[in-house]
Amino acid sequence: MASTYSDALLADGPLLFVSGQTPQAPDGSVAGDVTGQTRQIFRNIEAVLARHGADLTHVVKLTYYLRHIADLDEFRPALLSCLPGDHRPAATLVEVSGLINPSYLLEIDAVACLPRG
Repeated sequence: MASTYSDALLADGPLLFVSGQTPQAPDGSVAGDVTGQTRQIFRNIEAVLARHGADLTHVVKLTYYLRHIADLDEFRPALLSCLPGDHRPAATLVEVSGLINPSYLLEIDAVACLPRG
């Protein structure tokens, strides 16, 4: 399986810190599995980035908050399907005991390096 992260990434530009994104869709729905929740979170991150003139290729760091480490095998392929091409930001994965909504299986925050100008 391809690696889901880089051990380091050099950034040179204004940084955008994206708050933790939940798997809640704009209509309020929440997928019931890790794959669906991961994909929705990345759609949410993409929307935030777009408002600032960036996209997922500008992300330099991701932090994953996973409720159940046993979901890691489902999370990895979902994550790889969301990351563009072979772009692999630096990353940290943390198992947490709970999130703001009990139906959330994960949350992700991001740091992006915005294009200059």
